[in-house]
Amino acid sequence: MSSPHDSSTPSGSTDWTTTPVTADLLRGALDVERTERGVLPHRLPARARAQCADGQLTMAEAQPSGVRVVFRTRATAIELDALRTKVAYEGAPPRPDGVYDLLVDGRLTGRAGVTGGNVLMVDMATGSAETRPGPVGTVRFPGLPDGLKDVEIWLPYNEITQLVALRTDAPVEPVPEAGRSVWLHHGSSISHGSDAASPTTTWPALAASLGGVELINLGLGGSALLDAFTARALRDTPADLISVKIGINLVNTDVMRLRAFTAAVHGFLDTIRDGHPATPLLVVSPILCPIHEDTPGPSAPDFSNLVEGRLQFRAMGDPAERAGGKLTLTVIRDELARIVKQRAADDANLHYLDGRDLYGEADFAELPLPDQLHPDAATHRRIGERFAAVAFAAGGPFAARRA
Repeated sequence: MSSPHDSSTPSGSTDWTTTPVTADLLRGALDVERTERGVLPHRLPARARAQCADGQLTMAEAQPSGVRVVFRTRATAIELDALRTKVAYEGAPPRPDGVYDLLVDGRLTGRAGVTGGNVLMVDMATGSAETRPGPVGTVRFPGLPDGLKDVEIWLPYNEITQLVALRTDAPVEPVPEAGRSVWLHHGSSISHGSDAASPTTTWPALAASLGGVELINLGLGGSALLDAFTARALRDTPADLISVKIGINLVNTDVMRLRAFTAAVHGFLDTIRDGHPATPLLVVSPILCPIHEDTPGPSAPDFSNLVEGRLQFRAMGDPAERAGGKLTLTVIRDELARIVKQRAADDANLHYLDGRDLYGEADFAELPLPDQLHPDAATHRRIGERFAAVAFAAGGPFAARRA
């Protein structure tokens, strides 16, 4: 595997070809912003971003989970200059660096990262954040096989990434669409990829690979809140298959009660159906999360072990508050199942999946959630494999429309 470098100067005496990174070389992004340094992929369109100034959403949608640079070339060496923005937390050890996965003709061939870049320093006690600027870095993939090949560079799911320059030792060209079905997925930080090993090993990326489909991942850490602008983004994005994973962020943030939740789910699904009236649409409820199964939110960070690098979360609500309409995961699952059953009477392409079929009590006993909210790398793999086995298998909700 290749290793990271922090210099943006081309290495060695290679005769490099520099290719502008343009939208036709990017997949998985809904918008591409030109910056002073290069291009910044976005996972929400400009109209959606203009309707919400929330810092968490701004950070999450600009972290390019599922976004990849795709091209065809005979190159044996590739360099990509990138300016990352990495998140760090006051008082905590450094978080792991983001990872770039290199796929050649669909096979993982290299894994590397960049150093340098900006640091977004977050004080979780006060909620304040400060950006500390840094230099552009370079990720290098030398020693590739000769001959014409399709190359994919999957960008880190957890670092905002401005793409500055793409260099190769042979010309590149866009890869024609392969005719595979496009799977559009929306969810929380778990779908975003939190604590996965790399961008191709988040559970949606793994499921997409197993299902043989093209992924557009709108998993937005902390931001799966049934926002109308997100529903419109889903409505307006061409797709053959759609899934929405709803629940955990609504409890985390304690953003609504049951009365508002029911109407918001119907409105969210109505909006998607305005653009995709007959597309297979799978509603997925939350995976098991014991702290919030029967205890409402909000969630709060537990700083007691932060200096040791262990951040955990705890539920701050009172189970008795469910009587007043406060949401728990059990309440959400029951209501989602009821809503889908009601709507499916007139919508044969609407389906429901209980998230505990992806990760349930037995899984928690074997692979507990390290911070009480997010799965680790092994659990991402398990969830991805199970989702693929349910959704893409013969007779599954996505089987009929796969190209």
